[in-house]
Amino acid sequence: MSKAVFIQNPVSVYDDRPGEAYHFPKRYLRIVQETIGDWVIFYESRKNKGAFGYVSVQKVLDVIPDPHKPDHYFAILEPSSEWSFEQTVKRAAPDGLAFEHSLRADDGRPMSGGANVSAVRRLTELEFASIVNHGMQELTGPETLPRQADQNQPDTIYGFAEMQAPFGPAPMSSFRPDILTSRQYRDPSFQRQVKAAYGGRCAISGIELRNGGGRPEVEAAHIRSVKDGGPDIIRNGLALSGTLHWMFDRGLISVADDQRILISHNKVPKETVVRLIARDQKLILPRNPRHHPHPDYLRYHRENVFGQMG
Repeated sequence: MSKAVFIQNPVSVYDDRPGEAYHFPKRYLRIVQETIGDWVIFYESRKNKGAFGYVSVQKVLDVIPDPHKPDHYFAILEPSSEWSFEQTVKRAAPDGLAFEHSLRADDGRPMSGGANVSAVRRLTELEFASIVNHGMQELTGPETLPRQADQNQPDTIYGFAEMQAPFGPAPMSSFRPDILTSRQYRDPSFQRQVKAAYGGRCAISGIELRNGGGRPEVEAAHIRSVKDGGPDIIRNGLALSGTLHWMFDRGLISVADDQRILISHNKVPKETVVRLIARDQKLILPRNPRHHPHPDYLRYHRENVFGQMG
């Protein structure tokens, strides 16, 4: 097994299915096959409004031929393993040195051309750990802070299923491979990213409430739950008040493709709708289009959760 970087832009000439499959030509086959069972980092270039940096990490399950295009293949990804970086990581570390040694010019800084044009590049364990460490540096600001923990039980969960985020060094500062699958680190990171994307405001009610410490009273809800294979990425999240989070998880409300709030009217009284849901009954989206809920996750919720439970 071997780790690697996969370049994947928001708009691509390849038949990528972000979060599910990575499409690539035969010349990269050997390197991609080496990553089966291991983790890869995704990088976006400047093209087509890419983030111009390393943006996420995910596990490769298999490699299969493209049945429709000769000499092309798909790297099959484990959807639930995807984890967005809290910080987009640029090609160079703060000291100016490129994270990937193959991209370093004589002075150690990122060079143009050369290996930069390769869509797939091997990573050493040290390079991989360094990029992940920087990507998982905690977001800061009032929107990202957790709700106040129970003073008598500082290690208990808050909200529905998220642990109290640790204060102090960034969770990834002493990187270990098992951290990539640990809920202890993934849950608080997901919380911070979703809250920041929505500015601490509930996406369904539009209300922005903060406690005495300035922390938002919203919670980060997975659209497709973790137990059902949902990833820890912003596009699989909604910032919701506690009550609306409960209603969403119970299938009492959902979201249509046109962002209309769907309501199970036989289970939700009209007075509750008036009190809890924004007047126009449309989802309030993040300012950054990159953070808008993915239609596939919304569709999954409508088809598998909405109206299914009491």
